[in-house]
Amino acid sequence: MTLNADQLIDLFNTKNAVIGVVGLGYVGLPLAVEKVKAGYKVIGFDVQEKRTNMVNKGVNYIGDVVSEELEIIVSSGGLVATTDYSRISEVNAVTICVPTPLDTYQQPDTSYVESSAREIAKYLHKGMLVVLESTTYPGTTAEVVKPILEETGLICGVDFFLAYSPERVDPGNKFFKTKNTPKVIGGITPSCTLVASTMYRNVLDGEVHEVSSPAVAEMEKILENTFRNINIALANEMAILCNKMGIDVWEVIDAAASKPYGFMPFYPGPGLGGHCIPIDPYYLTWKAREFNYHTRLIEVAGEINNSMPDFVIDRCMQILNSEKKPLNGSRVLIMGIAYKRDIDDYRESPVIPIINQLEECGAIWQVTDPHVEQFNWNGKVVETVSLTEKTIIGSDLILITTDHSAFDYTLVGNKAQIIFDTRNSMKGCPVTGKYYRL
Repeated sequence: MTLNADQLIDLFNTKNAVIGVVGLGYVGLPLAVEKVKAGYKVIGFDVQEKRTNMVNKGVNYIGDVVSEELEIIVSSGGLVATTDYSRISEVNAVTICVPTPLDTYQQPDTSYVESSAREIAKYLHKGMLVVLESTTYPGTTAEVVKPILEETGLICGVDFFLAYSPERVDPGNKFFKTKNTPKVIGGITPSCTLVASTMYRNVLDGEVHEVSSPAVAEMEKILENTFRNINIALANEMAILCNKMGIDVWEVIDAAASKPYGFMPFYPGPGLGGHCIPIDPYYLTWKAREFNYHTRLIEVAGEINNSMPDFVIDRCMQILNSEKKPLNGSRVLIMGIAYKRDIDDYRESPVIPIINQLEECGAIWQVTDPHVEQFNWNGKVVETVSLTEKTIIGSDLILITTDHSAFDYTLVGNKAQIIFDTRNSMKGCPVTGKYYRL
């Protein structure tokens, strides 16, 4: 059935639209679940058959999805997952939630977006809405996705509708989820923006903020993560300098945060992880070269954050040396492989380069993480260990790299010989052994 903008809007308002979600990962699956809960029938698409099989069995693999909810919406027929992209012909709207990594030259890899757009183009029909949610550089929607879709002969803004709406997912956040986080939307044309905004307003509780173009929406997403990247780099640089000056950086930040205006606290750590903050700013760095502009501040921030695993290893050496122990042969228990607290995601985790250097230095290391049973390292599957009195006492150094709330910090404080805390996670806990902070 061919639909115009008003008819498609009516389908969204009456909850009679069928919505597709391409990519059932950390962004796509929670979004698909919310769309079903809002009253729509949803078809999820993914190239990984393992994922689609798990979804169709109601088996959850994403932390921000409530397992019981997934089981209910699947059993009720609200959500079905498939690797068969021909079923895109059945949907009135489709959102693209696929990865946008960097290649080996730190340049954006849009191959997943392009392949998704080409699959959609095969079954694109008049009156259909396409929304890109993957984080990418300004211009991707208009310069990459739109031409692919228009190869069909259909015209954007007339025959189909195209918009960009950046994902805003913060894994482990207890307050802001997909449902209540404000959404930014920029369409190729005003009608594209209107149609896309109508869909999201019917799904989400958060405010829908419309902007004038996809490029504005793409740039604001990069700004969000670049803002965090740069401010974390400042906190990390302050930590390095404070260490040299014998000043407690955590006390400094707490004191600065007492100012009710003009200051927002960011905290140092062992490095950046996840699929967003360490990667997204480089999309802008790459795109800026097209305009003969060098993003100096962004690149320096990246250098500082990328150097933090080196700083952590140097501190480990200094701490052990003060006890007349070399890092070579010392037993190091690493607390946390996930890149942030209370999640199981270790993508781009700074703990991986820390492990690499511990291995090179001859340290005997183990990892404990209540959210990660095993992880891939150098082509091997490594099992994590339990945090017990035995593993703590048997370690020369406890290296805290992730401040999971499930860790028994009292046990660590009572039994550890030496603790190096890169997250200030032991704050307020009694410690009987030697204790050092980043």
